Amino acid sequence: MRSSWVKFAAVSAASVLLLAACGSTASSSSSSSSSSSTTRVKGGTAYFAEQPLSPPTYIFPLMSGANESNVNLYEFDTLMFRNLYFFGVNGKAQINYSQSLADAPVYSNNNRTVTIRLKGWKWSNGETVDARDLVFWMNLLKANRTQWFDYVPGYFPDNVVSYKATGPLTFVMQLNKSYSPTWFTYNELSQLVPLPLAWDKTSAAAPTPSATDPNAPDLTTAGAQAVYKFLNAAATSLSTYATNPLWQVVDGPWRLTSFTTQGKAVFVPNTKYSGSPKPTLSKFVELPFSSDSAEFNVLSSGTSISYGYLPVTDLPQKARVASEGYQFAPWQIFSFNYIPLNYNNPTVGAIFKQLYVRQALEELVDQPQWVSTFLKGYGTPSYSPVPTVPPNPFDDSVSRTAQYPYSPTNAKKLLTSHGWKLVGTVMTCVTPGSAANECGPGVKSGQMMNFNLKYISGLTSVTEEMTAFQSAAAQAGIKINLSQAPFAGVISYSAACTPSQASCSWQMANWGGGWSYSPDYYPSGETLFAAGAASNNGSYNSSTANTLIAATLTASGAQAQNALDAYQNYMAKHLPVIYQPAPDVQLSEIASNLHGVTPQSPYEYITPEDWYFTK
Repeated sequence: MRSSWVKFAAVSAASVLLLAACGSTASSSSSSSSSSSTTRVKGGTAYFAEQPLSPPTYIFPLMSGANESNVNLYEFDTLMFRNLYFFGVNGKAQINYSQSLADAPVYSNNNRTVTIRLKGWKWSNGETVDARDLVFWMNLLKANRTQWFDYVPGYFPDNVVSYKATGPLTFVMQLNKSYSPTWFTYNELSQLVPLPLAWDKTSAAAPTPSATDPNAPDLTTAGAQAVYKFLNAAATSLSTYATNPLWQVVDGPWRLTSFTTQGKAVFVPNTKYSGSPKPTLSKFVELPFSSDSAEFNVLSSGTSISYGYLPVTDLPQKARVASEGYQFAPWQIFSFNYIPLNYNNPTVGAIFKQLYVRQALEELVDQPQWVSTFLKGYGTPSYSPVPTVPPNPFDDSVSRTAQYPYSPTNAKKLLTSHGWKLVGTVMTCVTPGSAANECGPGVKSGQMMNFNLKYISGLTSVTEEMTAFQSAAAQAGIKINLSQAPFAGVISYSAACTPSQASCSWQMANWGGGWSYSPDYYPSGETLFAAGAASNNGSYNSSTANTLIAATLTASGAQAQNALDAYQNYMAKHLPVIYQPAPDVQLSEIASNLHGVTPQSPYEYITPEDWYFTK
């Protein structure tokens, strides 16, 4: 259930020119028009700008952690292959049953039985998207669970005791205990992806089994593993994406007709698409770019991009872009941002385990000022793991309020009142021990407030934020040693570890993107802060937090929000991480005659089937 880190982090390598800008090879006379007419046009080609050096790289929905990215999930795969349930309603962070392949699930047997009724949509080959397709997905997932990026031991699919198709369109799951219907729907059923039986084979030449074939490959563990091996191999052959018959069987609104290994993807409408609305555009094209500047050069020419973005560094050019026929639309997604601390670091882990230290560090982050100055107003403070934007039914007043407002002076007082003394320019523990006025358990006499922090390179705003953090820390007697690395380097650097491992030398990290809640859409925390969770980078461990997290998974009805409130309020005050502002995922620029794009998805989906041109 590990969510992907948000897309704005991908620009960390934007200065490296590996690809030629592709926008010059594609044009649409309608895409940059500034006409004020509202006459709807059927057809036309819309061109979407990919983030720099972030092309689609994987087409098979059962992705491993190595292939998982928001680009693959929400800007590529979902156009062709739909998850059982769709999320996002008019820009709000909630489930969208009208756009889903199935009706709302029915929970019974004290929430231990889940019954799903599919709507009977069609695959492009004419077959029905049915319960057997869900059995196929579950068989592959069960047999290859460690290959699934969202897998956490004990959770989905481990918490499913059995599953079966009880009718052509009815799928029933038996769970290992009673769960909250909201949590299970948002975080577990969200992982279901019906797969066409045309894929249930172990080689290209193998026959396609029927829905009632008792010898279908996926019906045994060994067979399901062989099927996965075949499909994964096909998915690594990027040059064949548009020609391999496997990927032409789709249930989404779009079908891929052309794909380059550089990332240019051309889609046409799936004429058998059962959902609504049907695509109005005649073609949809995703364009790769080598850098922010390459994309901006094409965008500002007003000829080849229908839906692009304005790099933050080019905000002064907003009026110029508007004159080329674009409308400015900042894009917020359901996420929060933070700096993880390594509680298992053998040198400073004991220091981080002291709540007063984390409070002091949080008081060095001037979130409102960072938003207004470094993010140019296009961001939102993060005060807990539950986001406050876009609008959602989950956050409460505590998550909207700074629990530890910016104050280097108070941060310094917190340290001196707990056994620390300024020696030279750095706070040093002079009163070790566990009393209220001492440094705390595990902190040794003579230890210094001297920390290393590695952050993402290539993002001006993050560099400015970390420099401000370093400066504020110095006022409180805390020394922050900064270093940079590309996004992937920061992620690998800050992995969870045990104190004896050499890799546990990291202390603080900032990959710039925090956490986005998708495809686990309910902000309950088990993937991030439960003890032993794979994405619990800093190895945070609180028995209280573990209990509160567990309650969010089982509380139902009116108690569900109470359980979530108890969790988010504790995490806002207990500070498992250092919270920092969440930037808008991108500053979108949309051609004035392209409609249906806004409100943009809170989960980063793009839905060109909603788009249309006017003249």
